[in-house]
Amino acid sequence: MATHNDFGKKAEDLAVEYLQKKGYKILTRNFRFLKAEIDIIAEKDDLIIITEVKARSTDIFLLPQESVTKNKIRLIVSAANHYLEEFSKDAEVRFDIISVLPDEKGKLTIEHIIDAFEAIDAN
Repeated sequence: MATHNDFGKKAEDLAVEYLQKKGYKILTRNFRFLKAEIDIIAEKDDLIIITEVKARSTDIFLLPQESVTKNKIRLIVSAANHYLEEFSKDAEVRFDIISVLPDEKGKLTIEHIIDAFEAIDAN
């Protein structure tokens, strides 16, 4: 596996640990539908939380959350709709982003952006 894939997996694992410590119940990871993938689907306070994990080894050019484009949002929303239908979930949905970046000492830090974006029509 490539080094960037290892970094991405480590970032996702950290995000899952972070969410669990905050009281989120992880429902699934890496849910795929067509061309879309949702990194983490969790539940808390009667909400379904769709979480996109973005990690970068540096923020020199772009913050991780800035790479979530409108097209990426459409794909995530499409996959979220499919998940809700497939598993008969009838709950309000929130879309979060967890950004993972190393600090000056190389320790990975997490920024949880709650309600990071609104659903864009998947059509």
